[in-house]
Amino acid sequence: MSYFPAEDPACSSCESTRSIKTIIDARARAIDGFTVGRVLPSMKNRAVGPFVFFDHMGPADLPAGHGIDVRPHPHIHLATVTYLFEGEIVHRDSLGSEQTIRPGAINWMSAGRGIVHSERTPPPLRESGSRLHGIQLWVALPKAAEESDPTFRHHEADTLPSTIVGDVELRVLAGSAYGVTSPVETLGSLFYVEATMPEGSRLDLPDEEERAVYVVDGTIACGAEHASAGRMFVFEKGTAPVLRAESRAHVLLIGGPTLDGPRHIWWNFVSSSKERIERAKEDWRAGRFPTIPGDDEERIPLPEGG
Repeated sequence: MSYFPAEDPACSSCESTRSIKTIIDARARAIDGFTVGRVLPSMKNRAVGPFVFFDHMGPADLPAGHGIDVRPHPHIHLATVTYLFEGEIVHRDSLGSEQTIRPGAINWMSAGRGIVHSERTPPPLRESGSRLHGIQLWVALPKAAEESDPTFRHHEADTLPSTIVGDVELRVLAGSAYGVTSPVETLGSLFYVEATMPEGSRLDLPDEEERAVYVVDGTIACGAEHASAGRMFVFEKGTAPVLRAESRAHVLLIGGPTLDGPRHIWWNFVSSSKERIERAKEDWRAGRFPTIPGDDEERIPLPEGG
């Protein structure tokens, strides 16, 4: 059922308005001492294609002597996707990876059967103070890849392709859209696109089964509905939504085919199997996950009641 009631067919914007399935506003959530805007999962909409998790980090000013410290924690059966607009984060994982991510680059970590990672502000920025702003997504792996070997890939900003559609500047961060394909390996079909829309510009969404747009900054409209920073439009299947920038707008587009079956999410674990999540809980509790070289003296405990 559509999010919206039937409208006057004479209204020129009705087609785009009716293309909106639901509207989601980011909710504040604390993650190891840092507050983010949680968009997915939502009670209104659990996933958009393979995207099962969407966090907007900041923008936040971190004073001198402070930084983020997301201590070592485990994942299974998902890929974490980190993208920054401002600031830096040092990623470490149990494969031995150590990589500082900076604005415009992509960190893509596929957990497969199990991985542990941490995310921290690098020492020079912790000393001086810094500003952090970015997005972290989780992509559910296809069932056939859930127990694959864990991997980590870093893609520098200058390796990610750009294009222009009308007046809109686009960067294809992962997957394929607008005739452009990102070099990021995804293990499944999807698109993740950053768009900068001048005031008054318009943009059609890529043709995919499930799609959404999230506003990072500025204001857009789709038909009669409006969205400013922190709001996501999720679109109905088979529709042709058109976005219109009411001011200069910075937005993210995500989408892909419907997942190949339900996914269960508990804490940092995503899986098609509840039993596999129970085993992951016990493995973390018992210390059977691998440790992170150089960051193995602390970890986030299993939540109470787990």
